[in-house]
Amino acid sequence: MTAMAHEPLTQAEVLLEGFLALDTPEGFRAELIKGEIVVTPPPDGDHEDYIGLIVGQVIRRSRTDMQFSGNKGLKLRSGGDCPKDHVIPDGTFAPTALRLYRGADSWMPCEGVAMVLEVTSTKPRADRETKRRCYARGGIPLYLLVDREASSVTLFSQPENDDYRGVCTLPFGKPLTLPEPFAFDLETTDFL
Repeated sequence: MTAMAHEPLTQAEVLLEGFLALDTPEGFRAELIKGEIVVTPPPDGDHEDYIGLIVGQVIRRSRTDMQFSGNKGLKLRSGGDCPKDHVIPDGTFAPTALRLYRGADSWMPCEGVAMVLEVTSTKPRADRETKRRCYARGGIPLYLLVDREASSVTLFSQPENDDYRGVCTLPFGKPLTLPEPFAFDLETTDFL
C-alpha cells in the first residue's frame, strides 16, 4: 500500500467544509458571510407579509416575466482570504426565460439574477451593510432592502467593487421605481 501525501487544507477551506456540513434546525438558515457563519431563526409573519406584497407586485406588474425563489442559496465572490460567501437572500428574482433555478444546486452562482430582496429582522446591520457589500461584489444589479426599523425601502443599483453607486431610499407610503428589467413603480402604501 502506498501512502499519498495530502496538501494541508487552508483555514478558508476548513471553514467552508464545516459550513457546508452544518445541519441547522428546521426553519433556521445558515450563511457564510465574510468568513463568518451566521445562523438566523425563522422569520415572523410581518417579515413574510412584506415579501408577499413585493412578490405579488413583481409577478403582476414587471415588464419582464420574473421567477421568484425564497431562500435560494447564492455563491458570491468574497473579499480577502475568505471562502466564497454563501448567502441566502429573503428573495431572489430572475427573468423567467433564463430558468436559472431549474437544475440548480442548493448553492448556485448569481449570474443572471436580476434582483435580491432582504427584509430586516433580528440583525438589520447585516442586511444594511454586510449583505449589501456581498451582493455588490457578486455583481447583482439590484438589491431591494425593506428596513422595518427605519420604515423605509431602499433600492441599491449599479454595483461596483464592494458597494453600489446608486442608492434610492424612500419612506413607506411612497412609490419606488424599479428600473429595467422590472420597469414599474413598487407601491409601498401597504407597508405602513
